Amino acid sequence: MKYPLIFCIVLISFFSCSESKEKVYPTLMPLTESVYASATVQPDSLYQAYSIVIGILDKTWVEEGDKVKKGDPILQITNTSPELNAENAKLSLQLARENYNGRAAVLTSIQDEIHAATLKFTNDSVNYFRQKNLWDQNIGSKVEYDNRKLNYELSRNNLDLLKRKYRQTKNELETQLKQSENNYRTSLTTSEDFTIKSKINGTVYAIYKNPGEIVNTQQPVASIGKSEDFIIELLVDEVDIVKLKTGQQVFLTLDSYNSEVFEATLDKIYPRKDERSQTFKVEALFKDPPSTLYPGLSGEGNIVISKKEQTLTIPKEYLMDASKVLTDDGEIEVTLGLQNLDRVEILKGIDENTVIYKPEQ
Repeated sequence: MKYPLIFCIVLISFFSCSESKEKVYPTLMPLTESVYASATVQPDSLYQAYSIVIGILDKTWVEEGDKVKKGDPILQITNTSPELNAENAKLSLQLARENYNGRAAVLTSIQDEIHAATLKFTNDSVNYFRQKNLWDQNIGSKVEYDNRKLNYELSRNNLDLLKRKYRQTKNELETQLKQSENNYRTSLTTSEDFTIKSKINGTVYAIYKNPGEIVNTQQPVASIGKSEDFIIELLVDEVDIVKLKTGQQVFLTLDSYNSEVFEATLDKIYPRKDERSQTFKVEALFKDPPSTLYPGLSGEGNIVISKKEQTLTIPKEYLMDASKVLTDDGEIEVTLGLQNLDRVEILKGIDENTVIYKPEQ
């Protein structure tokens, strides 16, 4: 009679232990699987403005928070060298223009020489051919004929020489004029480099230098971005990046707006991983942004990668060894589907009538 008594004790112990353990039934409910990401709000087209010259900041045309249009001056850097270079280039250009087509143009004097040489050549030509006709008729002396011929050839050579001189001088003056024009335009461009202008229509979000400070080419001087359009920068862990694609739904909470949830759409995925943080950067766009936004607002985002309206789920804490559950029949292997922070989808192994127990920690 001892054995039946012991068996009853074991059964009573088992059922009493089962009753003491936490248990649940699988539940049919909507389930959404998402990827977590830290979020930062930034103005669209935000960029750091740099100077391409070295100098001293002379004047700030705007203040932080001011709206600007493309081409508006932001900062003025002072340096006398470009102004002097521009003035010298302007004087050189004026001289080159005067030499080329002014009243004292070099070409005018050569043209006068050509005109005189043409008249002399015409006269010597007439005298030569007249003397030649006489000489062909055995009239006149040989000396006179040779003198007229020599004068004719000298006049012709001198005229050809002056014409070549004119063409060469004209080409040289044209080249000098073009060079002077280029130098002058370059000097003006250099002068404009000392005025930093906005590249977009937007807002000045930061100015990093004060008047009197030295400006170089290595440090930014201002930060400018769009006024109304903001983007959401999300940092995603490398184990989750392969699950993302553009167009996915994003739910965002911002520290400045407490528990309010904003909806956005994944717009861009950057393919390069940040080796320091082991994360990838992605961008999302608000569907209905809050009324007031500032650069650098932080928060958290959840990127929806899959969603089911009705599916069988259990709490994650009831899983054993990643894919098993404890039931009245012992440990059972289950097939998992979608997951979120606290629940997991069960595709196969148990149903909604199966009692599952919370495993001991």
